[in-house]
Amino acid sequence: MKQEILSRIQKKFPLVAKPFEAIANELGISEDEVLAILQEEKANNIIRQTSAIFDTKRLGYTSSLVAFKIAPEKIDAAVEIINSHPGISHNYERNHDFNIWFTLAVAPDSRLGLEKTLEILAETTEAEEYIMLPTLKLFKISVKLNTTGKDEKKEKVKKVKHTEIEMTPLHHEVIKRAQYDIAIESEPFKETIDELGISYEKFFAILVELQEAGIMRRFASILNHRKAGFNANAMVVWDVDADKGEKIGETAAAFSAVSHCYLRPKYANWPFNLFTMVHGKTTEETNGIISEMSKEIEAKSHMPLYSSREFKKVRIEYFTPAFEAWESQHIS
Repeated sequence: MKQEILSRIQKKFPLVAKPFEAIANELGISEDEVLAILQEEKANNIIRQTSAIFDTKRLGYTSSLVAFKIAPEKIDAAVEIINSHPGISHNYERNHDFNIWFTLAVAPDSRLGLEKTLEILAETTEAEEYIMLPTLKLFKISVKLNTTGKDEKKEKVKKVKHTEIEMTPLHHEVIKRAQYDIAIESEPFKETIDELGISYEKFFAILVELQEAGIMRRFASILNHRKAGFNANAMVVWDVDADKGEKIGETAAAFSAVSHCYLRPKYANWPFNLFTMVHGKTTEETNGIISEMSKEIEAKSHMPLYSSREFKKVRIEYFTPAFEAWESQHIS
């Protein structure tokens, strides 16, 4: 039952006043049982966060995946510098000469911009070399770990058409609050609607509107991969022909074990342009999935990059003064 509940909160979290009661009703158990299970999983750090997941780009932020080449003896100091930027959400050491991999976002009103921010980080960390790998085409971004073992190996990835909406101050206030982790309690949204002075109906209507506009990707729980038993997670990079990239990307994204799938640029010192995050419980399982993928993906070569250390994995906090504060410290 626990695995079934964990599966449900990852895939479609009920946007209702009492979401855990809704899950309980679906499963034929009591709300108290669901709450007890999830509170224990939260205490054990299996559940990392339950909140709205927003599209950084649709909120006006500019972002990119970045790889730094840092001398081994300088890694600890470099990581401290990199992680001090509020736009760093993920930061890992991986098994490659480009050994430090992180995602960086800068705010819509950034005075430095993405490239200048990277120049500052590269200089202050004494990076020997770096590459910027922005998204050229997104095929999939949806972390849903197969906790039940019942998921199919392939899944249909929906192509979503977004509507345009006029963002009001209330939309921004909802975003500011919905980005944070909710409490595992009977009415987790009660404090938020009271602060905003709106009804549940209005609050959920705005979230649905944000999702239809592509500003909110989804509302869901994210699990701690390793704590949930998924200990072998590889960023697999593929060298594919650019003119076939879209078709190949769609093929790769269809694998259920793939949570992220993007096309990114190639460089003289980096020939790989298709990026897939593959999740498995063991290295053997993950390598098996990669082998299956390689039979269907037309690539000149591919390479799995396993993370040896996780330095940071958080959600970016949108519309906070932290970005301006960081830039003020680094603008001479």
